Amino acid sequence: MLSCSIHHIAIICSDYSRSKHFYTELLGFTVLRETYRAARNSYKLDLQVDAQTQIELFSFVDPPPRPSYPEACGLRHLAFAVADLDEAIAHLQAQGITLEPVRLDELTGKRFTFFQDPDGLPLELYEIAANP
Repeated sequence: MLSCSIHHIAIICSDYSRSKHFYTELLGFTVLRETYRAARNSYKLDLQVDAQTQIELFSFVDPPPRPSYPEACGLRHLAFAVADLDEAIAHLQAQGITLEPVRLDELTGKRFTFFQDPDGLPLELYEIAANP
């Protein structure tokens, strides 16, 4: 059996400045390094999500759009664990982020909601704390 964990998630964005602001200022991920790649006229931003997981945010000139939302074959969405869903929702709403109504995971009893990054990538907040 292979023993592994997630190291990073790669995201291609259409507007580097807007996405950098979203992931660093609104979601609060820490910048590890930012690299401008002159030969590609693009940036690569490495962000720390938690103790072991990173996001690589790439910019490319005129990337193709996502095929559909969210049921295209391939990665469906990214889910971020939060201790307090209500607090996380309030923080994002204060920043002008629209979130879907909170749902209840019928298998775990945990609450979750979806929202989008600046390019429409579906993101989820999943509450990991015990329900009151």
